[in-house]
Amino acid sequence: MTRDPGLQPERTRLAWRRTLLAVTAVLVLELRLAFAGRAFDAVLAGLAVVTWLGVLVVDWRRATGAGPRGTQRWSIPLTALAAAGLALLGVLHVVRGLR
Repeated sequence: MTRDPGLQPERTRLAWRRTLLAVTAVLVLELRLAFAGRAFDAVLAGLAVVTWLGVLVVDWRRATGAGPRGTQRWSIPLTALAAAGLALLGVLHVVRGLR
């Protein structure tokens, strides 16, 4: 069986797009909470926007192959760190809401 070399890069691009879509959904929820009027939620929304921009840049570089080759190895750890940071923001909202 011959393997099509075009499928793996396409699956990788689609996986990065799904990651960006999930982070965008979290950002939208975070922005929704930010409009509640509390300054703490606005700060968390600002952090979520910065995280989203970081994931956007990483996704764009991975999808297009742009940027120096040495930066490719940092994309997965940075995305994992961004996901952990967004999870922490969610925990902060829950803890804040319990008060």
